[in-house]
Amino acid sequence: MSELSRKKAEGLLTRLVEIPSFSGDELEASAFLVDAMGSLGFDRCEVDASGNAVGEIGAADAGQTVVLLGHIDTVYGDIPVRVERGPDGPVLFGRGSVDAKGPLATFAVAAARVGSEWAHRNDTRLVVVGAVEEEAATSKGARFIRDRFDGNQEPVPDFCVIGEPSGATRITLFYMGRLLLELQAEQPMMHSAGPNPGVATNAVDLWNMIVGYADLFNCDRSRMFDQLRPSLRELRTWTDEAMRDLVWTKIGIRLPLDFDADAFLGEIWDWARERVQENAPRPEPPFTRDTDASPQELHFGDEELRLKFCFHGYEPAWRSGRNSPLVRGFLAAIREQTSERPRFVSKSGTSDMNVVGPAWQCPIVAYGPGDSSLDHTPNEHLNLDEYWQAVLVLESALKRLG
Repeated sequence: MSELSRKKAEGLLTRLVEIPSFSGDELEASAFLVDAMGSLGFDRCEVDASGNAVGEIGAADAGQTVVLLGHIDTVYGDIPVRVERGPDGPVLFGRGSVDAKGPLATFAVAAARVGSEWAHRNDTRLVVVGAVEEEAATSKGARFIRDRFDGNQEPVPDFCVIGEPSGATRITLFYMGRLLLELQAEQPMMHSAGPNPGVATNAVDLWNMIVGYADLFNCDRSRMFDQLRPSLRELRTWTDEAMRDLVWTKIGIRLPLDFDADAFLGEIWDWARERVQENAPRPEPPFTRDTDASPQELHFGDEELRLKFCFHGYEPAWRSGRNSPLVRGFLAAIREQTSERPRFVSKSGTSDMNVVGPAWQCPIVAYGPGDSSLDHTPNEHLNLDEYWQAVLVLESALKRLG
């Protein structure tokens, strides 16, 4: 459908941004995108069992499969959807315009412009996915697609593009990993002037232990992407009806490549056992096996001091190689469609690349229009000239895989 115009492309994106799709509540947006892809000439379209919007171009049994994996959910926030004239052209404001409905709409429009005739002629299947719950740390939609293309049900993809903002002239090859750790500690209620430390010190001491571990790990690592990077997300205390004092804290940890997360958690379990003076054996790894992101819990202590740990959201860091037909296709397409030099990007966050990369082991990049510094902000907006430029770049890059 190479005649698909910029006006239609902007209309699809604007409507997609207008439909709220917070993580866990994406059905309306998924249904809209499926209908839109059907009208754009996709051969097969559906909302799959996990809630993903999936559109396919080309034969289902084609010799080559390219998965364009974006996400359709957004973080919370109501930003009035509007187009304003900016210094560099028209700008679309709205939640998800950058992260990541802009990249997802780019996928749908570029695939439609490549078209079914080209896909059949080149024995290629293009699969566009608007995945659910990417922002919720569960990555439910990406895990469903990962398991669908497992080499048994369907072939492992030959190439994959992740829909995340990097700018129209940049491609992302690296994402750091992540681990989320929660601690709840409780003990009998006591006076603050008493001899024993309050329950909140358990959370503070855990944080200090993790910071010390990270400082030691990072001492010879100057590059941010090689470092262990903890962040204190939340901390609160309260007293329950049983007259017990409680503290709860949540710590997020960004992980470098080849980080031994099981050994790290083992150190935390040793800290917990010493804290409650428990002589039971240390829990045995692996702790970070893939359990579809289901939280895993461990308990330590007794009535005098109870510690409950919950860890979840584990994703290993992932780096894609630069020397692949996919990367070379993007570099050539960027040079063809723009006047700028292509650039590679590494990111300290995570994406669905962390989910599917280790499983598929295929050439993979992240690409999409938008300034990622606007992700999740109250001022989120996308330059529409850049959006259209990204459509043309992606169309050209896909055709180079034929």
